[in-house]
Amino acid sequence: MKKLKLNKQAFTDWIYIIFGTGLTGFGISVFMNPARLAPGGVSGLGTIIYHVIEDKTGKTLQLGLIILFLSIPVYLLGLAVFGKEYGVRTLMGTLLLSFFTYVFDTIFPGGILDYTKESSLWLCTLFTGLTNGIGMGLVMRTGSNTGGTDIIAQILARYTPLGIGNALLFVDGTIIFSSIFIFGIENALYAAVVSIIISLIIDRVIVPFGTNYAKTVYIISPKIEEIGDYILEHMNRSGTIIPSRGLFSGEDKEMLMTVIPKKDLAQLTRCVKSADPNAFLVIQDTYHVLGEGYQPIEVIADSKDVSQS
Repeated sequence: MKKLKLNKQAFTDWIYIIFGTGLTGFGISVFMNPARLAPGGVSGLGTIIYHVIEDKTGKTLQLGLIILFLSIPVYLLGLAVFGKEYGVRTLMGTLLLSFFTYVFDTIFPGGILDYTKESSLWLCTLFTGLTNGIGMGLVMRTGSNTGGTDIIAQILARYTPLGIGNALLFVDGTIIFSSIFIFGIENALYAAVVSIIISLIIDRVIVPFGTNYAKTVYIISPKIEEIGDYILEHMNRSGTIIPSRGLFSGEDKEMLMTVIPKKDLAQLTRCVKSADPNAFLVIQDTYHVLGEGYQPIEVIADSKDVSQS
């Protein structure tokens, strides 16, 4: 089978990754860290560690380096658990976020606002949410991510009854709660607002395919085998080819059904468009996925109350 050529799209994806991580790094360095906000994620945990070191020793360590030291072990853990799913793009997203945070922290040491003013704290809450939401959303559009706690959340979702959304809420919520003991409850509440803004922007604006973790996609096209090859080779996913017949035309056709994480949906739709611009797609929200690559069946089967899963 002839492989799909997505060189132009690959170039666009790297632009998104670079710009997205750059914007996120800017928001972390200029708004989030100086205002002592820790809205979850590796960057939030890094912010806590940064200020603990500064308050205890009077010395500072570059936040970009702290994020890097925290991210690499998490990335390697994800690689060990999920294999190729965490490939070059995720690694580059992780490295670029650390790099841009380091650069902007160097250009704007101490930030650009008077962080003792309450109005500045609100501005930092708003603009941290905007920059991180837009930046992370652009990276997610490529099917990549910036690493960090989403990997931990996916591991928890695989080995516990928690869904991916609840697992991510648990991990980030733990970081936000921990920040109470370092920055106080007021800053922790501001950080919670930041987390909400980020989620809203990613789900409603940057990734306009809904808000659930996984999607079931039905594809009808003469290029089913070509699309299927791409899903297998480049997305590390599988699917099922279902014989079908057009109700109006009466023609025999093939339909491909696949279940993918939400973050991979943009990549799949670009693949289908490249193979067959006239393809017919049906995309559905999928609230729970059991089996290989997702949550083990026994986790739910052994649960006392399956309805709460």
